[in-house]
Amino acid sequence: QVQLVESGGGLVQPGGSLRLSCAASVSISSFVYMGWYRQAPGKQRDLVAVIANTGRINYGDSVKGRFTLSRDNAKNTLYLQMNTLKPEDTAVYYCNAERETNYWGQGTQVTVSS
Repeated sequence: QVQLVESGGGLVQPGGSLRLSCAASVSISSFVYMGWYRQAPGKQRDLVAVIANTGRINYGDSVKGRFTLSRDNAKNTLYLQMNTLKPEDTAVYYCNAERETNYWGQGTQVTVSS
């Protein structure tokens, strides 16, 4: 059974940084895609960043140049480095992995506020 466990969320001031982690219970090399989505209150869940098993990375337009997606296959962990955070980045961030089906983590709250 695939499990995804996120960590690293919290409260940060505008302009600050956070790094999210998503630890998988299986080899992340087995996933076709793996990435992060976020959902703010009253809004739909949107793509933040995703990496394909080819290594190609796509970012949502609102985070380009500020967020960096990376992975450590040896640790079966996906990371999201978030810099220059803005209040509009406030959301629950979900880890997602796609193989034979879509898998989701439980989410981690990120709040950007002064």
